[in-house]
Order: sequence, then C-alpha cells, then structure tokens
Amino acid sequence: MKTSDFYYDLPEELIAQDPLLDRSSSRLLNLGRETGEVRHDSFKHIASYLKPGDTLVINDTKVIPARLLGVREGSLGKVEILLLTRKSADTWETLVKPGKKCRIGSRILFGSPDGTAEKAPLIGEIVDIVDEGNRLVKFYYEGIFEEVLDALGEMPLPPYIHHKLEDRTRYNTVYAKNEGSAAAPTAGLHFTKELLGEIEAMGVHIAHVTLHVGLGTFRPVKSDNVEEHHMHSEFYIVPKETAELINETKRSGHRVICVGTTSCRTIESAAERADGGVTEKAVPEADACAGTAEPGEYILREKSGWTDIFIYPGYRFKMMDGLITNFHLPESTLIMLVSAFAGRKHVLAAYEEAVKERYRFFSFGDAMIIV
Repeated sequence: MKTSDFYYDLPEELIAQDPLLDRSSSRLLNLGRETGEVRHDSFKHIASYLKPGDTLVINDTKVIPARLLGVREGSLGKVEILLLTRKSADTWETLVKPGKKCRIGSRILFGSPDGTAEKAPLIGEIVDIVDEGNRLVKFYYEGIFEEVLDALGEMPLPPYIHHKLEDRTRYNTVYAKNEGSAAAPTAGLHFTKELLGEIEAMGVHIAHVTLHVGLGTFRPVKSDNVEEHHMHSEFYIVPKETAELINETKRSGHRVICVGTTSCRTIESAAERADGGVTEKAVPEADACAGTAEPGEYILREKSGWTDIFIYPGYRFKMMDGLITNFHLPESTLIMLVSAFAGRKHVLAAYEEAVKERYRFFSFGDAMIIV
C-alpha cells in the first residue's frame, strides 16, 4: 500500500483560515460507510444521524498556549519553543527553532522588556537534546507555571493556518478540561453546549476520554510504503465510567460513535479481547472496507498510558461504529484512518465531491459523518 494512494488535489483557497462565528453552522457531509453515498447537510442537524441508546465519544483534552517566543540570553537572537510533553513539574520536551543555536546550557528569555534575565518572567534552559533533535527545557519562573504560560504563550496553530487567531478559546472544544494538547481535536470544535444538550435529551449518551494531541499529528508520512511509517506516541486516559458505558452500549446492540480520530484511536487502543486472546494485526489492503469485530468479541478497559496505534486500511475496528471527523490533509495518517473505516475509494470520492462543492478543509473547516 503506497502513501500516494491517499493523495487528492486540494485548492489552497479551500483551507479554512478562520473559525466560523457560530461553531455549529459548519457544513456536514454524510458519507454512507457501506454504500459510499454522499449527502450534504448542516452540522446543526447532527442529532438527526444519532439514535437513542447510541454513545457519543468525545475527547476532552484542552490545548495549552504551547508556543513561546523569546530571545537567547546574550545574543538576543529570536527563538521559538513549542511545548510537546511535560516530563516533570518544570521540565518539558520541546521543539526549538532555530535548534542549531540552542545548545545544552543555552538560556531563553521570555517576556523580558529589555532582554535581560532580571526582568524575564520566564526563563528556559536547554538541559538535554533527545530524539529527533527535540530539546529538554527546564523553566524558571515565579508563581504558577500555567498562569505564566497563559500570559506569555500563544496557541500553536497548524502550519497551514496563516491568520492570527483573535479568540484563543476557538481552538478548544466547549467541553475541553484536561490541559495537555499542542493541537485541537478538531472534529469537536463544531459542537456547542446547546447542541450537546439536545443530543443528550434525545437519549444519546456522552462518554469522555482524553488523548493529548501532539504536534506529530501534522507530521507528514515520509515513507513510500504506508506500513513503514511509525506513529508518534500520545498520552491517553479511558476512565472507568466511560469503559462501562461503552461496553453496555455494545452489549445492548447500540452504536459507539467517535467524535474525531483522537477519540477513535483512544478507545481502539484500550480495547482488549474478551477471551484474553491476542489481537490480530491489520492486513494491509488499500481499498478494503472496514472490518468490524463481532459483538462481545472485545471489551473496553479502564486504562491510561501512551499509544502509537496506527490505523490504516485492513484494520479491524473493535469498538467504533461511526465517526464524526473533519477533512484531512492528503497522504496523512488521518485520511488513512478514515479510509480504513469507510474504504479508500469511498473516502476519496467523497473528498472529490467536497472540493467540487467548495467545502472548507482542515482544522477550522467543515465536517463529515460516517455511519
């Protein structure tokens, strides 16, 4: 299976640069998972695709203002730091630009009006160089780190968004609560509190999981063969009540519908065979439609840890029965996951239709539901 199998042509002007004023006013493309049939709708009508007894799985991670702009002590050369993973209370694994000039021992000053350490509310010291050239940075400050970061940091918007985000809350879902992401679970950006209330009122359950999205989600697939790509690891949590709710949903014959690829990857990572057997590996086949486990074959466990699960065509889904998602980059791991669920030909045909109909693409763009 080739990475190029998942390419499609996207005019640059269709990449959404700003969020809509009303979150739920995005367009919605309904893709029939089995038939490939495409219908056009509005996200405001998302509840019409759900049924009483279904469970909607949402990722309640919260994006932090993880982009810091500072200067190197001594030279005053500009430095950009992106916080990736918290290693201890004050030490983070980071992506630093320009990395070559930020050697071990270098100190970066943030928020200093005169470029001196004495007046810098935040100082970062490079203490180590780790995998892929990332830097471990120990931060020095007074007070609470989260408050300092909130004052100095910026939202780490994807590289294809060139407009400044005026309201940083728009790069978080309305249900975001667990801080730790460097990128938003964007399928959830379309929901309002009122829409979620409407969905719950009709008898649909809401299940919370957490997966802290890393910047690796934007990393291109560099290998020609899909199977040779290695996913970045991300931290996830499946609470006990969520595992119990999803297991009961499956037992009762109702559907588990994930909001976003991150929710999907979370529950698929925490699923285990009910009989304790070994889970079979994916059988790569670019045009394969989704394989689905038999009812009762898998159960969801309360679990937390790191996952590097890579879902591509040939994968047999254990828990997910439906997916709400945005439109993803060509040749990305995300479009591969969607193709694993609905079939590559169906997905690429739907994307071609979305381009023709001038849908808005990527993080601030329109949505798709596959059921």
